[in-house]
Amino acid sequence: MKKTGSFAALGSLVYSTDAGRHCPECGQPLEACCCAEDDVLLGDGNVRVRRESKGRGGKVVTLVTGLPLNAGQLKDVARQLKQACGVGGAVKDGVVEIQGDQVDKILPWLAGQGYKAKKAGG
Repeated sequence: MKKTGSFAALGSLVYSTDAGRHCPECGQPLEACCCAEDDVLLGDGNVRVRRESKGRGGKVVTLVTGLPLNAGQLKDVARQLKQACGVGGAVKDGVVEIQGDQVDKILPWLAGQGYKAKKAGG
């Protein structure tokens, strides 16, 4: 076996003291890697829309759960829902949160997009 003069000739970066281990696909540090997150579906397909105020200081939010989308697609749907309702919101742990009681606006919008959504809760 021929000896080489440097470690650079051995191949791609596997470990660095700067950021630790790197993803073999994108070369990013494992903490910053999003290769696997893009393909994972966050919902189970049972789309539920409910109103909730627990733990929010009395403020009401509308939660949309079960959308069978990955993280990028879920952010796009949340953005479109916020525009349709004219309010703010966020995506947390695969759940779309829309500010205020927007159940009556969200259900027809989801039906127009082809989702079979059900109203959950009281």
